[in-house]
Amino acid sequence: MDQIIRYYNQFDEWGRLDRAPLEFIVNWHFISRFLPDGGHVLDNGAGPGKYAMEIARGGNPVTLADLTPRMVQTAREKAEEQGLLERFRGFHSADARNLSMFSDESFDASLMMGPLYHLQEQRDREQAVKELHRVTRKNGYVFVSFMTRIRHLLNALADPLSWRPTDNVVRIRAFLETGVFNHSDEGRFTGAYSFHIDDIKPLMEAGGFETVKLIGSSSLGGALSNEQFDYWKSAGDNEYRSFLQLLYDSAENVHLLGSSSHLLYIGIRK
Repeated sequence: MDQIIRYYNQFDEWGRLDRAPLEFIVNWHFISRFLPDGGHVLDNGAGPGKYAMEIARGGNPVTLADLTPRMVQTAREKAEEQGLLERFRGFHSADARNLSMFSDESFDASLMMGPLYHLQEQRDREQAVKELHRVTRKNGYVFVSFMTRIRHLLNALADPLSWRPTDNVVRIRAFLETGVFNHSDEGRFTGAYSFHIDDIKPLMEAGGFETVKLIGSSSLGGALSNEQFDYWKSAGDNEYRSFLQLLYDSAENVHLLGSSSHLLYIGIRK
């Protein structure tokens, strides 16, 4: 956990979502459809609170939690800057595996958009899912983010020196077997776990959730460079809206899930 905190103490997570906007745009399209009107929402593993701000802006009370104290402080500052502070019920430094500061079924819906791909041990991932289940009310929606082995494989093949030690086929094959990645360059992306796509629904369903959707957070756009994305963004408002609608329509296509940088699981707490 110390490694994760050190990494996010120096990383601009808010800016990452600005620099890679498709992940946020597509996720928010789906999350906003399922949020309960006026319901209290937990953003667990919230980072600097990009999703939490949108949830609060829409009128829902929000509680924010993240492992990294700096991220929690940034989120509080962003909420104050944007005039949203009164819609937040609290800002907490918390480990997703232990949400003991919250009682059972405290929240009408819950997000967990980062913790599962930082937990490299199966028992830790299961514990985080268990805690998410505990604090979410019965029939409440949950929104959970995953990274996949296929996407890391594509990244390693396309830009091996940026993803050492998976810069050779022997190490790539070892990663594909375990899903565990620890960057060999100091200060680079923290240790991570990437999922087989077929393992996501069983993990969540074993944890007490009913699957609603599994979507590609960048959909077809995961295969586009920034320059290619910018072409569609600059093609005029109507064309850009049509482009985004195509991405939304394609986001659930099972054949495209692996091309997306992240996946979004939507489920209901049974």
